[in-house]
Amino acid sequence: MNYILFDGPYRNNLLPFTYTRPVADLRVGILTIRQKWESYVEYTTTTITEDYLSEKYPMVEMEENIMINASFLPNLEVVELVKNLKHNQALFKGEDVIAFFAKEGEEHSDFSDFEAIEFEGEILKIEHTWDIFAKNGAAILEDFNLITKDRESEPIPATVNTLNPEHIFIEKGATVNFATLNASTGPIYIGRNSEVMEGSIVRGPFALCHDATLKMASKIYGPTTVGPHSKVGGEVNNSVLFGYSNKGHDGFLGNSVLGEWCNLGADTNNSNLKNNYAEVRLWDYETEGFARTGLQFCGLMMGDHSKCGINTMFNTGTVVGVSANIFGSGFPRNFVPSFSWGGSKGFVTYKTAKAFEVAEVVMQRRQIELTTMDKAILEHVFEETQKYRKS
Repeated sequence: MNYILFDGPYRNNLLPFTYTRPVADLRVGILTIRQKWESYVEYTTTTITEDYLSEKYPMVEMEENIMINASFLPNLEVVELVKNLKHNQALFKGEDVIAFFAKEGEEHSDFSDFEAIEFEGEILKIEHTWDIFAKNGAAILEDFNLITKDRESEPIPATVNTLNPEHIFIEKGATVNFATLNASTGPIYIGRNSEVMEGSIVRGPFALCHDATLKMASKIYGPTTVGPHSKVGGEVNNSVLFGYSNKGHDGFLGNSVLGEWCNLGADTNNSNLKNNYAEVRLWDYETEGFARTGLQFCGLMMGDHSKCGINTMFNTGTVVGVSANIFGSGFPRNFVPSFSWGGSKGFVTYKTAKAFEVAEVVMQRRQIELTTMDKAILEHVFEETQKYRKS
């Protein structure tokens, strides 16, 4: 069977992260949504996404296909039902379709002619940006059980203080010394070739993905995920870094999500709680206004390739788009459009030529090329977000 992940109805709710990737490639827990589905169905997936992303993330259709709504995170119960779908059957959770069976060339604007199967079990759904950190603990637990099943952890070094060591898993090539790992509140996963430096204190649930680093004396409160090739220092609470992003120094990051290729300057801090303890409102790209989140704690949402200088202060519920560069004293406004350059005193447009120069240097440090496809995607984002910039 061929499995295809589609963006679904919540793609715009998940901007700015879905400006540069399909919903399937969001990281929640240890793995991306795509990696989760591929692990469960034991098959490579392709994608139905926005036209401008489709060259990098193509769709491969076969004679028989199961289409999967990428907003849903798989579990054993739902995967069994998805695998057994037949032609003209669709699996639903409430009003939302989880998956349906389609033959090559068929187009479905609705599912009125399908046999509807209702999924009665529990399932995680990512429909808002803040779900990425709010549901990260449950996702880490699911991924931890999936990844570590019938496997043995590398030995925990004698220099490491632990609580509930049976819920700690260290992959080959990882380095952990003179750290404290407390898995009494959730599992701790240390990925291959990653490093936890001396003096770090970690309270689970926590995932340090492959080739990532916790710098000396880091203080990590779960549920937190540090994505591949990322570096983290200082204090972090209930946050997700997708990958290739750095918060390398002291400063606080809480209830936040950083995309790829982000960098927070030394002593950058974000607020995750309003002074009056009121509900946080967050910029909504769909309505082009600030929407209720239902959350008391919500910090920083930062899209790919965005960066800030030292001592930057982010207010509660700040959304930063793609490829923004923020610096200077004071609080920048709590919606910073993509390709903006400036700070609390105002912004000008960050031209793509300059942005590409920086991105190329940053990515070359990790032996990764900024491709023609990547540039075309970023050019599209630049044009699409022009309406939010004043200059």
